[in-house]
Amino acid sequence: MIKPKCNSLFVAAAALGFALGGTAAHAQWEPQRPVEIIVPAGTGGGADQMARAIQGIVAKHNLMKQPLVVINKAGGAGGEGFLDVKNSNGNPHKIIITLSNLFTTPLATDIPFNWKDLTPVAMLALDEFVLWVNADKPYKTVKEFLDAAKKGGFKMAGTGSRQEDQIITVAIEKAAGVKFTYIPYRGGGEVAVQLVGNHADATVNNPIEAVAHWRGGKLRPLCVFDGKPLAYNDKVAGDLAWSSIPTCKSQGLDVEYLMLRGFFMPAGVTPDQVKFYVDLFQKVRATPEWKDLMNNGAFNQTFMTGKEYADWVAKEHDRHLNLMKDAGFLAKK
Repeated sequence: MIKPKCNSLFVAAAALGFALGGTAAHAQWEPQRPVEIIVPAGTGGGADQMARAIQGIVAKHNLMKQPLVVINKAGGAGGEGFLDVKNSNGNPHKIIITLSNLFTTPLATDIPFNWKDLTPVAMLALDEFVLWVNADKPYKTVKEFLDAAKKGGFKMAGTGSRQEDQIITVAIEKAAGVKFTYIPYRGGGEVAVQLVGNHADATVNNPIEAVAHWRGGKLRPLCVFDGKPLAYNDKVAGDLAWSSIPTCKSQGLDVEYLMLRGFFMPAGVTPDQVKFYVDLFQKVRATPEWKDLMNNGAFNQTFMTGKEYADWVAKEHDRHLNLMKDAGFLAKK
């Protein structure tokens, strides 16, 4: 029996067709329309600044085909933003940047929301807190500031009520035996402006929220609420660097607090959709603009995804539950 000759051209074409079909079937997902970054806080604060920095980096380096659109939804201590994403089940074109109100807002209110209603994507950094005073005031150390505050009548400006700024304020009160009048504002940018204008006596703003005013000689940092000095040695204000700021503990104020800067998506999205944003954030982190942002804001550059990130968030929720309970900030059910 004579065997038919193999049509190599046909076989090659069939193989190519299979390969192309397989590639198309397994192509990585990417957004098909503009992507909203929800900011559950006001403009000018740390979350808003980071979201807008990412928006600019993605556009400048053409890291995705569709544009990013930053939308602030600060109502209800950020609850407006969280509920928006919670109610967008399965929508991969909406992501939310998170801060401590991911935990504090549901604990302090009756909002029907829990972080488990969202899909964890990535932690991009941890944000620091600094005790700031107006540079025209005479306080050069934490002790000098607290001694003056113990006389009464001092105002502490902060972002929102029963959120991270007020949690730290209560912790200072308990650790130092002082009492502040806490004044809430919508965002960290406004908080810094209030201190510059002497409408408050102190703030615990994030570095990036106050750095321009420090550089301009309007504000003075007294200590950082971390267990170790900040790891940034470039000069920021005169001869001072972020690393020049002593820890609050070293100044006799035993209070520590760092805050999440991370991203979540709605529930019901696919692993491929989550992976797209994880990969996107990795590309963002590799740019010089991101490195400048980290340096300018003295961020702790911890990065997490997947189970490690979800486990961290679960532990942080429990920590905030205890902090809110100790401060008397839990909603009465």
